[in-house]
Amino acid sequence: MRLHLIRHGQTPSNLIGALDTGDPGPALTSEGERQAAAVGAVFADQRLDAVYASQLTRARQTAAAVAQPHGLEVLIRPGLREILAGDLEMRTDRDSVTRYLGTMVAWAAGDLDAVMPGGESGRQTLARFDEVVAEVATTGAQEVALVSHGAMLRFWAVLRGENLDPDTAADRWLDNTGVVSLVGEPGAWQVTRWQEELIPHTTPDGPTAEPLPR
Repeated sequence: MRLHLIRHGQTPSNLIGALDTGDPGPALTSEGERQAAAVGAVFADQRLDAVYASQLTRARQTAAAVAQPHGLEVLIRPGLREILAGDLEMRTDRDSVTRYLGTMVAWAAGDLDAVMPGGESGRQTLARFDEVVAEVATTGAQEVALVSHGAMLRFWAVLRGENLDPDTAADRWLDNTGVVSLVGEPGAWQVTRWQEELIPHTTPDGPTAEPLPR
């Protein structure tokens, strides 16, 4: 199975650097709508068997643009929502942003019991995303898009991609509508692409760095 992890398009909170993780959250900006249409066009000529999204407005809007060319319904799963900011919600100051991202990096380094102030532990956050991926795996779908959020996708992909070093979590950014692709199954994922970077990975036929259609 191949998973395409897609970050939502731009929002007003992205423009001011706010830790905006509440439900339902803001809608896309006009630029975000353009980005969503563009990523939808990228996937229009590729096979997609299913499109999932978090319940937050920005993810639903982006997922709709990805699903529409394939005539697919967007399947909403709350487990795909952003890493909850808790007590840091809507803050824009450097200390709060550093604390939020620092907690995520600590999780990636193995401290999954650390808790976001007023939010979830790394273990809880990972488990809810894992649950959705496990559900997807039972459907028999082979090419699936999961539209979610920047910190959540970075954290999950770095932890679950066996060919990535968790110590690089702080360095692996994901732009609005950026894509991370993985192949495998629950418990055995290989990252094949991180935005424009092709990631060396192993297939049954041996090592490869497989480009994806654009």
